[in-house]
Amino acid sequence: MRRAISLCVVMLVLSRTAAAQQASGQINTVFIILMENHDWSQIKDNPLAPYINDTLLPMSSYAEQYFNPPGIHPSLPNYLWLEAGDNFGIFNDGLPAVNHQSTTSHLVSLLENAGLTWKSYQEDITGTVCPLTNFMRYAPKHNPMVYFDDVTDTNNSTSPHCIEHVRPYTELETDLANDTVARYNFITPNLCNDMHDCGVDVGDTWLSNEVPKILSSPAYQNGGALFVTWDEGGGGSDGPVGFIALSPFAKGNGYSNRIYYTHSSTLRTVQTIFGLSPLLGDAAYAADLSDLFVNFLPGPRP
Repeated sequence: MRRAISLCVVMLVLSRTAAAQQASGQINTVFIILMENHDWSQIKDNPLAPYINDTLLPMSSYAEQYFNPPGIHPSLPNYLWLEAGDNFGIFNDGLPAVNHQSTTSHLVSLLENAGLTWKSYQEDITGTVCPLTNFMRYAPKHNPMVYFDDVTDTNNSTSPHCIEHVRPYTELETDLANDTVARYNFITPNLCNDMHDCGVDVGDTWLSNEVPKILSSPAYQNGGALFVTWDEGGGGSDGPVGFIALSPFAKGNGYSNRIYYTHSSTLRTVQTIFGLSPLLGDAAYAADLSDLFVNFLPGPRP
């Protein structure tokens, strides 16, 4: 009898512990997918994007008023902003040879200093060099990490540090299956699949094939968050652009809000998740994305 009571007590404690962990909203792993050059009005309710509209939105939380930083165009300045909260006065898509930055005040540097892992998964790169120039449908302007000297050993195409962290997108599926993904994962489809050179339907199909791999992974199911957003509006517009949040801790069920967000909000949120300070650039002044979640708390440190 005592043994049965003890077993019941243990099961109750375990149940309450699991429930508490679920309720805590602790995010351990972040995935970000960057799409290209479309206003939200070109995506939401667009019949060419059935996966986004019929599958992702009903299960996600999403923002109706998410913008690129005011007047920040074209692509590269927005990608730099997501990494550092600043465009460093850059308003072009020049290669790292021209636009590289010596500062260490950017996200992946803070991650490394905190002992946290990161990877940039880029479609169409070889993985044998640090990808500092265009190759096939890969463009460095969509890969902000390679613009920072501490990542690339100052534009060194053979930099072991860069090659270790900037990997071909084809490796993500294996890393997901083996549960070896990094804590922070920045994902860029190629220039066709991200809707830059090809249509909304192509990007939607790419997402329909690739997002389920993330959502079914242990890294996502055990405290993950996936953000899907666009770098800027179409035709030089500041947006609003799409921002979709999927997570076991998101409000989900098609919840949306009209809070004003920018890429600074995403950067601030990632820093909050991983407990990184100081807040970088404009992230110090932005609203975070916590309203899209049930209960939003930083994840555990190493």
